[in-house]
Amino acid sequence: MQGRTVVVGVGNEFRRDDGVGPAVVARLARRARRDPALAGVELTVSDGDPGRLITLWTGAGLCVVVDAAHAHPGCPGRVHGLEVTEGELPATESASSHGLGLGEAVELARALGTLPERLVVLAVEGRDAELGRGLSAPVAAAVGPVAERVAQEIRRHRPVPAPVPAEQGPRDD
Repeated sequence: MQGRTVVVGVGNEFRRDDGVGPAVVARLARRARRDPALAGVELTVSDGDPGRLITLWTGAGLCVVVDAAHAHPGCPGRVHGLEVTEGELPATESASSHGLGLGEAVELARALGTLPERLVVLAVEGRDAELGRGLSAPVAAAVGPVAERVAQEIRRHRPVPAPVPAEQGPRDD
């Protein structure tokens, strides 16, 4: 696979649990300083507008989207993973907490030929989307494991070779 690697945290940090996507991206940004697997990865946030999502992932070899989801009955903090392939995503009936969202963006990008080579969606069930800052406890507890899952997807997409210790490097005999 070729192309850029992009992680998009979808959401609004001023709508409580809807801010889980941006929270995961912030966690990854802190981790990127010490994790070679994240070198060169584009970490960004989006409000979920389909046109903006398509712009962010066009030309990507891998795009991981992290978003809040609402399920009935729900289990706040539960994570759903989906790799978008040939199947069609539901449009407005999708799990996204936004009116128009990921389903519409995927189908429009598919029609335009601008889907990434791999599109992985991680949706975290939320409890509270009211106005305010801060994630509920179960959603906040999911941020670390979701960030790790994103890092695993990135490593799977573009393995980082282990560094060679200096004493075992090439020799000039």
